[in-house]
Amino acid sequence: MSRFRKEPDLRFWRLNRSIEFDARLAPYDIDQSHAHARGLQRIGVLDSDELAKIEAGLDQVRERIGKAGFSFEASDEDIHMAVERLLGEEIGPLAGKLHTGRSRNDQVATDVAMLVQAHSLRAMELSKAAMERLLELAERHRDWPMPGYTHLQRAQPVYLGHHLLAYFWMLARDVLRFNFALDSASVMPLGSGALAGVNWEIDRGDVADDLGFTYVTPNSIDGASNRDFVLDYMSAAATCAMHLSRLGSEIVIWSSSEFGFCQLDESFSSGSSIMPQKVNPDSAELLRAKSPRVAADYLSLLGTMHALPLTYGKDMQEDKEPLFDSIETVESCLDALEGMLAGISFDRERLAEASADEMLAATEIADLLVRKGVPFREAHGIVGGLVRDAIERDVALSELSEEDLRARSEHLGGDFYEALRRESALESKRIEGGTSSSALERQIELARETLESVAGRIDEEPL
Repeated sequence: MSRFRKEPDLRFWRLNRSIEFDARLAPYDIDQSHAHARGLQRIGVLDSDELAKIEAGLDQVRERIGKAGFSFEASDEDIHMAVERLLGEEIGPLAGKLHTGRSRNDQVATDVAMLVQAHSLRAMELSKAAMERLLELAERHRDWPMPGYTHLQRAQPVYLGHHLLAYFWMLARDVLRFNFALDSASVMPLGSGALAGVNWEIDRGDVADDLGFTYVTPNSIDGASNRDFVLDYMSAAATCAMHLSRLGSEIVIWSSSEFGFCQLDESFSSGSSIMPQKVNPDSAELLRAKSPRVAADYLSLLGTMHALPLTYGKDMQEDKEPLFDSIETVESCLDALEGMLAGISFDRERLAEASADEMLAATEIADLLVRKGVPFREAHGIVGGLVRDAIERDVALSELSEEDLRARSEHLGGDFYEALRRESALESKRIEGGTSSSALERQIELARETLESVAGRIDEEPL
């Protein structure tokens, strides 16, 4: 740089240099440079021949960077300077004209926004694939009883299909969050310059259309300094990874010998280096473990942006590594989940045996009393007493006599035993969103409609 007489100290250069990680932005930087060159040509900064040479040179740069064995030079500070240097090698001093009307500040913001758009859409596609698997499993296991849990203690019986669809709806919300991030990143910063805009009246709307942006930033200061769209993506990724951790944790628990509810396919399991009998649910454990990593990425950037004065500070270089890590982590987890669900198998007998525990029908008995006019809190206490009686005598609830029942409440009789049946507890939840067969059928239909809506959102996007 002409302002400086000294070369950067190597210690500062190592700290400042970002090409090792921002090289990932090369395709977006080249696409952006094509659109910017066309914008310059439309206002007469470049003539048609110059535009053709620049665009041909950018294509050659793209090809060079994409070749196996390509490496950047030690003097390349970041991807923007590297692309400019490589373009200069292809077309000479004309390459210097390309930087007219832009700054690395609005250039990098635009590159990152393009990347966030692309990967928000990719996350939506991967979430949709996992949702399809969950819906397929739910339909196949719609009438398989299992125990539902609170505090990891058996609580009430549900159908396995109903339980699996809980994760379907989590991912459906994740799609909305990634879609919001996509929309948030669809506002083009290019044209903001370093902070005050540029002196060249480039038609930003035309450049935005060229690059697939929906809008342009209305304020140059905000355009150069905004990273909300990155935070929006990383927040969505952190929430999605948290959802996957919950499913991963349940798969780990369910596949243990103590539960025996399911088994992952061998292709998503690992063995032990010392115990030949082991089949470990490592893929599910990794779903569980990756979540705090993505959350930490999000908090890292939130901390970087916290209290940062307007407009650009070198601090903002720290947006890329946590973003790239979030992208790679959540996409690999979603992709793996689809494969895990494709090969998972459930043990109907173990699920049925666990859900046949009569204690899971305790709420049914309380509701039976309520229907006979007993206030729920009083009914709760009556049933709690019956449960205590059964436990103290080491008998099932159905083994209590009618005399035992009447000792607790005059309202209890033969219908007590009918209410203890698992099928009664399952089918009584006919409320919308409940676990009864009829409610589950309606939920499955809604899930199908939701998948169609998700597919429509993805197909509408121009990327």
